Amino acid sequence: MPLIPEEPQIHESAQGPRATPASGRTAPTPRPVPGPRPAAPSRPGRPGPVRPTPPVQRTPRDVAPTPGPSAPATPSASATPQIQLIPASAEGALDAAEEAVDLLLESGRAPGEVLVITTGELHPWAAHELSFGEASYWAQHDTGDDVFYADVAALERAAVRPVVVVAVNGGSATAGATALPSAHARAGALLIVCGDPQEINSALGTAI
Repeated sequence: MPLIPEEPQIHESAQGPRATPASGRTAPTPRPVPGPRPAAPSRPGRPGPVRPTPPVQRTPRDVAPTPGPSAPATPSASATPQIQLIPASAEGALDAAEEAVDLLLESGRAPGEVLVITTGELHPWAAHELSFGEASYWAQHDTGDDVFYADVAALERAAVRPVVVVAVNGGSATAGATALPSAHARAGALLIVCGDPQEINSALGTAI
């Protein structure tokens, strides 16, 4: 009788080779992609219902530089700071000073390099911080890692910074003339004055 060929038997040991990575190493596990970094803290602004955390150094915004106050290299002690005048009314001087600070930061200035002086009403941030006591207020000045706001009466205690911005936003009739000599002495590279041009030019001509 004819022979019936036997069906081939498949053994488990005959299974094909298992896929293994090259060199016998196990495949690395993909690492998670870092998420977006948190946004940089904002510059001190209007007082809130609770006390803000101590200011930290801010990173200039990632935008193209806008024409405005330049950021020259830190000069030697004997260099004379440049003077820039920004015309503004007494009511608009503080807003003009805020815009000047924004441009300085966008052009590369570090926040701790800027001092803002008001001749009339205090900047809201300064008024808010002073409500917690002068010790806490001046401790932030001494830390020197953020924009610091003060009035003309505090100029004698303020340290020299590369840029000083003066907002002639009121005060006595001689407030501008009183503030500018001290502000000029504390500006290492640049003095920006926001106010009435005629008043400022008169004060600059007689006081500096």
